[in-house]
Amino acid sequence: MSDRKEAPFAFEGLDRVLHEKARLGILTSLADYHEGLGFGELRDLCGLTDGNLSRHIQILEEAGLIDVTKGFEGRRPHTNCKLTAEGRRRFDDYLAVLEQVLLLARGDAVKVPGTNGKPA
Repeated sequence: MSDRKEAPFAFEGLDRVLHEKARLGILTSLADYHEGLGFGELRDLCGLTDGNLSRHIQILEEAGLIDVTKGFEGRRPHTNCKLTAEGRRRFDDYLAVLEQVLLLARGDAVKVPGTNGKPA
């Protein structure tokens, strides 16, 4: 029953790496910043602690969704994070699945066989 037509509420496209609340916030924050954002900016935008943000950045980097560049601005350490091309593609795919979830929840997307044509 892995066919989406047979199981419209399986939501196979909801990528677990992206679906976690903090990581979704990080990716959403980075989506409009092609040059990336600094660690402090991400921390403030997402309301995360340094340690929590650091761990989620590590997970996203290991998954190939973001690039992390460490360097210095003057004498201060600076960490910059930006979406990779793969990260942008997976994020866009994830958003498309979320749009389908909304359509299904509103009854706009699929008719379920055996329900007299009522929306799913």
